Amino acid sequence: MSRTNFEELLDAGCHFGHLKRKWNPAMAPYIFMERNGIHIIDLHKTVVKIDEAAAAAKQIAKSGRKILFVATKRQAKEIVSEKAALLGMPYITERWAGGMLTNFPTIRKAVKKMSNIDKMIADGTFDNISKREKLQITRQREKLEKNLGSIADLTRLPSAIFVVDVMKEQIAVKEAQRLGIPIFGIVDTNSDPTNIDFVIPANDDANKSIEVIVNAICDAIQEGIEERKIEKVDTKAEAESSTEPKARKSRVSKKRPRTKKEDEEALKAKVVDKFTKEEE
Repeated sequence: MSRTNFEELLDAGCHFGHLKRKWNPAMAPYIFMERNGIHIIDLHKTVVKIDEAAAAAKQIAKSGRKILFVATKRQAKEIVSEKAALLGMPYITERWAGGMLTNFPTIRKAVKKMSNIDKMIADGTFDNISKREKLQITRQREKLEKNLGSIADLTRLPSAIFVVDVMKEQIAVKEAQRLGIPIFGIVDTNSDPTNIDFVIPANDDANKSIEVIVNAICDAIQEGIEERKIEKVDTKAEAESSTEPKARKSRVSKKRPRTKKEDEEALKAKVVDKFTKEEE
């Protein structure tokens, strides 16, 4: 079953590209026609590409890996942050810090610094420093939270990134490409789809267009997460059922056979018991 349909994408305005004079020739396969100086995207191809991207995203989520959502443009910030947070996926909606992927250990140090400040506040150390130092640390904490708070749980490089505007987020795209990380991207007619692994040709400026596509991808990710939970439960049940017979077997095997001397003593005890009963 298709994740989206032609009518849904049409109503969201996903077919509107950029001006003809701003187009990128590499997007020619995804352009249906030109009208009033504006390129129109072929939504039939968009539907197919969304399904391909959703299937891949589902498999990544099912394997327990993370997808980093990147959307720093105003139209996409709220949509992406809300959906990614619900899924427990990391996201960047503020400025992309150079080296976020290629210099990941340094980024992790900055995140650790944020957690250290929280520990200072919790254990009372924060109350013992001067007012000026408190102000400096508080400002530093707010800045770190704004830029890196959404990736605090990202302890390793993501398995893929999802980019709303590949032209605006070209630094993120280049870093992911350099590290061989798969890229999912909403690509408009003015962008280059060459380095994008999962191209979704669509309008990357309209709120409704972004929302429809993000919803389709996030629904697939949610399905992958749910299937992973079910598989874990089934695996646990199988493991428990397979260990029960072994446990019984091990208990039986603990009983050692009696020795010859023990057999003789048991026989003597029976004879004595018999004669005792007869005398009575």
